[in-house]
Amino acid sequence: MADEKPRKEYDLEERTFRSAQAGRAFVRNLPRILINIEDAKQLVRASGSVGANYIEANEALGKKDFVMRVKISRKEAKESRFFLRLVNADAKDDVEKTRAALIQEATELMNIFGAIVRKSE
Repeated sequence: MADEKPRKEYDLEERTFRSAQAGRAFVRNLPRILINIEDAKQLVRASGSVGANYIEANEALGKKDFVMRVKISRKEAKESRFFLRLVNADAKDDVEKTRAALIQEATELMNIFGAIVRKSE
């Protein structure tokens, strides 16, 4: 049973919240150099915006508003992935593993939001 993969969260509001939390924890472990400070700020903003826009989508005023908010969530997940790739982790194995997991999660969220958009349009 130890080889089982952890179950994915199906509540997207909670999943995006946990993803943003994990991004913030990742940032805390990055080397404190000027370029990382600026890129980390962008990562924190984008990762938080994924969930915030999804919450807005769930409170949408209509279908058009819903689709637009989900598209923004997808865009912010893509931006999060970009900044995860960009930051300098000093090639520390534990930080690199965390980065890889966060990139995977951002990619999965992009795919989920893309599917929601395709089904909603």
